[in-house]
Amino acid sequence: MNERKQSGEHVIARNRAATFHYELSDRYEAGIVLRGSEVKSLREGRVHLTDAYAVVERGEVWLRNMHIASFLHARAFPHDERSARKLLLHASEIRQIERAIMREGYTLVPLDLHFRNGHVKVALGVGRGKKVHDKRAAIAERTEEREALQELRARQRRGG
Repeated sequence: MNERKQSGEHVIARNRAATFHYELSDRYEAGIVLRGSEVKSLREGRVHLTDAYAVVERGEVWLRNMHIASFLHARAFPHDERSARKLLLHASEIRQIERAIMREGYTLVPLDLHFRNGHVKVALGVGRGKKVHDKRAAIAERTEEREALQELRARQRRGG
């Protein structure tokens, strides 16, 4: 077997918008039910998590609106690119998630998609939507950090 497949973790895609739009509290890792052509597309990195979200229905967790592009060399029956995909979690974790998202304003958001020891995993976060002023504060904070770092680098280049 492929050495990278056997050991460690390899990130396929990140949902960078999740940390910007949500204050994340609890994190979970779930397996995901996929078809062969979907896994091959994931290995090529042809996936988008931007609009994806997870829901709990009848004691099962489903990932909706995740886009996995069709595998170019797939046979006669390509997969549906935006179909709902079942997530694999322990029953106790599902109950915890269900209690967490029952609170007003909380939702379950996919954070990233990665391979762990050859299996595709989804990192999920329970989050509450940020208000506009919180987003502005985060942008201002990042800008200040970036400017301070640039100033520090400029001083180091000048030798002072």
